Amino acid sequence: MDISAQMLIFATVVEQGSISAAARSMGQTPSAVSKQIGLLEDQAHYRLLNRTRTGVLPTQEGQEFYEKCKAMADKFKEAEAMIQSFDGIPRGVLRVASTVAFGKSQLIPALPEFMEEHPEVQVSLDLTDREIDLRSHGFDAAVCFAEQRKNPDMVVRRIMQSRRVLCASPEYIERSGTPSNFTELAEHNCLRVAGRSQRNAWNSIEPKSGEEFEATGSFEGNSTDVVFRAALAGIGIARLPLYMADRKFKSGELVHVMPEYAPPSTDIVVMFADKRNLAPKTRAFVDYLVRRFRDTKDNQKT
Repeated sequence: MDISAQMLIFATVVEQGSISAAARSMGQTPSAVSKQIGLLEDQAHYRLLNRTRTGVLPTQEGQEFYEKCKAMADKFKEAEAMIQSFDGIPRGVLRVASTVAFGKSQLIPALPEFMEEHPEVQVSLDLTDREIDLRSHGFDAAVCFAEQRKNPDMVVRRIMQSRRVLCASPEYIERSGTPSNFTELAEHNCLRVAGRSQRNAWNSIEPKSGEEFEATGSFEGNSTDVVFRAALAGIGIARLPLYMADRKFKSGELVHVMPEYAPPSTDIVVMFADKRNLAPKTRAFVDYLVRRFRDTKDNQKT
């Protein structure tokens, strides 16, 4: 038995006033409790209890030691009560990280329904395009592109497929014209994502195309959302997820450039640390996202 368990026994003995009473309350024999007290005194190098006819009393050193043991016992009881209160109902603060673009355009609009379904959950959302380490950053879950999963120990569930499209504002098209192939596209002001070379390699999955080039231009932004705003402002041509551009195509604020262009699609996933003993709030959130976006693939069609 380790010293922390012995300290809990000691605190119980002092509170009960006798070894036999403490043993009964803990479901142990008096000899077993007496042995643990003896071992604790050996480690402390002090007598902690004085035996009397009616029971035990702490020595001066024992009384001071008891105060520390009692504080630990109180914390243990609080933790035990908290565990026993777990009833499978999602509750508490749910810390979520999400890519900026998906978070603004898709996740935040989806949160009211989730929070209505689970009124005891409070959501703390961090929008970032930096790489997320769930454990070190303290997040319960992260919504990101599948390729952003760097740690193979993380568990992922697919939310939806994200197709990318080329787009520009009508003002830019009127000013600079419409490219019809990759050669012409390379001559346009292509909007870049800062510091992410793989995101700036625009290519196609069309077998007959086989074309790929590094997007270059006079503007770059630190997130897809910034590039989206720049495209709306007429700065240049952007490659964006269809879930961001689709409504703007319908409203006329953006024009679908080279609609035959078919870049490789990617999966958007929700990432979490472990399937086992997953907190009810996290499990509810993951299940909700999968259910909410299950049919979003229909929205990926032009």
